[in-house]
Amino acid sequence: MENRTVALRLERIAELLELREENPHRVRAYRKVAAAVRGQDASLERRFREGGGEALRELPGVGRGISAVVGELLRTGSSRLLRDLEADLDPVRVFSRIPGISGTLARRVVEELGLRSLADLEQAAHDGRLLHVEGFGTKRVQGVREALAARLSRSGSTATEEGPPPQVELLLEIDDRYRELARAGELRTIAPRRFNPQRESWLPVLDAERGDWEFTVLFSNTAQAHERGKTHDWVVIFYESDGREGQCTVVTAGEGSLEGKRVVQGRERECRLYYSHREEEH
Repeated sequence: MENRTVALRLERIAELLELREENPHRVRAYRKVAAAVRGQDASLERRFREGGGEALRELPGVGRGISAVVGELLRTGSSRLLRDLEADLDPVRVFSRIPGISGTLARRVVEELGLRSLADLEQAAHDGRLLHVEGFGTKRVQGVREALAARLSRSGSTATEEGPPPQVELLLEIDDRYRELARAGELRTIAPRRFNPQRESWLPVLDAERGDWEFTVLFSNTAQAHERGKTHDWVVIFYESDGREGQCTVVTAGEGSLEGKRVVQGRERECRLYYSHREEEH
């Protein structure tokens, strides 16, 4: 397989991941590797044949996960990840994977409501349209809402695989900067697919670097955030450094010793220490 073909496959993976609103660092990583592959004069296939996955990981931005995908492309001419992502473009097949939705119900949803994505299905489950489709009662719709919330939610924290996450102080600094720029209208905005039937471009996005860390920051666009009116309070921070990546959510605490303060969910103890030290300094 020629380098150009490998790059095209990687770019297609990035495009499909972006359509699914996956971790933006993962999308960026595939695009970065695709660009690196295009810039190689020597045959990537020969490199892989002579040095295996270790040789691929010498390329800029290639970690174990992407090297496995590239290796599979070079070895077999195809990618299981790409096949799965392409298959997810068929809404009937996608919807029928959700607990409580059979193939028949999935086809009915597509034909009657014209839904094309999980984000569309989630919107219909919340705005009442799904209840008007034969076969969907209140209990089934609630089950669909819960299943989609678990599958699509970006909230909560995700630990990195090969080292500690960014310090709380840094995350709170990034959170503060994001909200400041968002209030001033100085950030680019995107049109999220979830809970945005009019496809309005309203969601501010910040890309930032601090030391070895790269951040992508945006307000939470989950079902829970919308239901609680927190779409402009809860902030999701994606972070990446040298192949280590994760995410966390920063919120305003509503009770306890941290009430009214910005807190990284799941790291409340560190936040208490951080604020305690700040108070001592002043």
